[in-house]
Amino acid sequence: MGQSNHNLASLIGSRICHDLISPIGAITNGLELLDMAGGVQGPELDLISDSVGNAGARIRFFRIAYGASGEQMLGRAEIMSVLDDVSRGGRLQLHWNPVEPQSRANVRLAFLAIQCLETAMPYGGTVMVTVEDDRWSIAGVSDKLNVDPSLWAGLSAPETLDQVTPAQVQFPLMPTVAADLGRSISTEQVDGRIVIHF
Repeated sequence: MGQSNHNLASLIGSRICHDLISPIGAITNGLELLDMAGGVQGPELDLISDSVGNAGARIRFFRIAYGASGEQMLGRAEIMSVLDDVSRGGRLQLHWNPVEPQSRANVRLAFLAIQCLETAMPYGGTVMVTVEDDRWSIAGVSDKLNVDPSLWAGLSAPETLDQVTPAQVQFPLMPTVAADLGRSISTEQVDGRIVIHF
């Protein structure tokens, strides 16, 4: 059976995240056992614990953003858990306004949009996700935006994207995922605010 490059990349993303989440979970459990035993404490253990927690949060986020998305629905509590964990100690504050469960495919698009906004907000800020009449808006507000015009133009015209780095892979991926869902992407930027619509 043939697979498109996009679907194959999603399956690879799912596989990597699936294989990494188990050892990360095992390390977390081991740290909890050490803490309960009371034998090891100090800044070293705190550093390991924070790093493992951050890695686990990123993997959960990446699993949704880059993994294969089926017909599964994701509830608000699960989405908020991922966003709270991934933003803990970071520069971005993430707010998820939809109350009802959302399709994993739409959540995937929203997570990719969050990553696009993250590249434009290196000094931090606030990201707000809203849905009205099945129209999604992911807005980023920051005192300092750093927007690469060619990357952002590529969201609505992906054929204009020339070369991207691994840290920018969300830009060519998002329009491909949106097209698969029959959606188009538009953006707007005004006075310290940048918004992605789909």
